[in-house]
Amino acid sequence: MPPIVETAPHIRGRVFENDYLKPHFYRYLDAGSGWVAMPRPALARRSLDPGYFDGRPVDLTGITDDPETRALPGLGYEMIFDGAQCVRFGRDVLVNVANANHEHGFRWLQRMFPQFRLHRLDAIADSHIDSIVVPLRPGLLMLRSMRYRDMLPAPLREWDIVIPPEQDESVFPDYGPFGFRLTSRYIDINVLSIDENTVIVNSLCPDLMRTLEKQGLTVVPVRHRHRRLFGGGFHCFTLDTVRAGGFQDYFA
Repeated sequence: MPPIVETAPHIRGRVFENDYLKPHFYRYLDAGSGWVAMPRPALARRSLDPGYFDGRPVDLTGITDDPETRALPGLGYEMIFDGAQCVRFGRDVLVNVANANHEHGFRWLQRMFPQFRLHRLDAIADSHIDSIVVPLRPGLLMLRSMRYRDMLPAPLREWDIVIPPEQDESVFPDYGPFGFRLTSRYIDINVLSIDENTVIVNSLCPDLMRTLEKQGLTVVPVRHRHRRLFGGGFHCFTLDTVRAGGFQDYFA
């Protein structure tokens, strides 16, 4: 079995989120899997590189200037990296690198897993990419829009590409009283391929379900109303915890 890889989260409120998966991790460990954990970040004051957002209309002061967070002298930008910054295609893995924190994570992955071919995507997003690049089956890829195509490795540009229908803000619950939304309106692209013919899709997205059915896929609808509040879709929740496949070369 391939190893479990725990990554180093961006959000302080998610530092212990993986603990809920540990019953599964121990089951995989007992079945022969390896288990590797990226060094857990201190998430100290000024350890997060905000460079991706320079010149963008995004206010990060609530994160970077939190008065309850203390600095660690001499720390600098540390390794901060989420698993959803990666999408795996057999032995090939796309890795989004958008700042200095991700650079540390990318180098760690290179050193720890030389058996994989890691393909660096330079700032295709601020962090997660599984609502941008979604493999559906060998030769078929879903992209948020065609503008991302030229950012992909050359072999993927030859795959058939599905563009999902646009989601309007009106289809989501209003989280105004909470003061934030953890994900963009593209979160429903975050589907989970069970095998080459079957995909789990939010039942609240009938247009997306029809789009995928036209590709010959069997769609399994699962209701997920508060995906923006929980900050994830079906791929986020699972991150391909277990796969039957190995080191197939889909880019040959």
